[in-house]
Amino acid sequence: MNAKRIAFAVAALVGLLVTAVGVVAVLALTGALDTATTSHPVQRSSLGVARPSNDLLALLDQPGPVELETVASADWAVERSGLINLKHPTAKSSGLVDGDEPIQVFFHALRHPTKGLYIVDTGIEVALRDAPEKSAIQGIVASALHLEKLKAHQPLGEWLAKQPGPLAGVFLTHLHLDHVTGMADVPANTPVYTGPGEAAAASPLNLLVKPNTDRALAGKAPISEWAYTHENQGLFEGAVDVFGDGSVWALWVPGHTPGSTAYLVRSTKGPVLLTGDASHTRWGWEHDVEPGTFTQDAPRGVGSFKKLRDFAAAHPNVDVRLGHQH
Repeated sequence: MNAKRIAFAVAALVGLLVTAVGVVAVLALTGALDTATTSHPVQRSSLGVARPSNDLLALLDQPGPVELETVASADWAVERSGLINLKHPTAKSSGLVDGDEPIQVFFHALRHPTKGLYIVDTGIEVALRDAPEKSAIQGIVASALHLEKLKAHQPLGEWLAKQPGPLAGVFLTHLHLDHVTGMADVPANTPVYTGPGEAAAASPLNLLVKPNTDRALAGKAPISEWAYTHENQGLFEGAVDVFGDGSVWALWVPGHTPGSTAYLVRSTKGPVLLTGDASHTRWGWEHDVEPGTFTQDAPRGVGSFKKLRDFAAAHPNVDVRLGHQH
């Protein structure tokens, strides 16, 4: 085949690929393809009681019963523009530009004296370190995430193997891959909890991502969505008293994703706020600059970010632990 024919063949192939991508995008936008975050079954949570978020204030300064441990499962680096709104005037005046931002992938262990061991988010799975070809995250998605930049410290499976008791459940801040990356290490049939609308949240990108999310969730109990009651004038858009004793609160902070959830834990060392990705970075939090392009609904995300910062400012005794940085 001469050079001209090769050029025509390549051009034809590129044309077909562009057409195929365009068709997929149109089908996704028109609903002809399922672009939900996951096909894992979903149910309304029977755990927890919806209460006005202001109710937690009466308990905030009382000693809590929960032992809390935060584990940095891995170090990583991702685009700063996704984590911090670089178009914000403060970011511009500070000279922030895009590039790799060092982050951590966390899970948080909650030991309740009568309810048992729960975790918030999942760190990374053992296979992601030891046998990446067998991990839940595979193929083009693994390449796009630049997992070669990830340095494992404490995979969830290794940590769980050292615990004296079973894992009672998983509280997720949201369903993005970097928060369910350790889910494959969670024992089968373990209950999993998220905010409302997480599983059904649609995006054309999910056509690629969903198989990875489904693999991570395979074998687990149906996703239980927190049964928030929407608040117009509360501290947050909704709140659930998880165990009914005021020790752990799920707080609805939508924007990054529809069901994004922060957790307020009354620990034995004082109250701790786990923001999830409503705020990723220390710089963003300290400079009042909301997250960037990784957030699905930016205006709503700003609202949730402001509510979290207002709450923390009003209660300086609360230890704030951000989504991806100490």
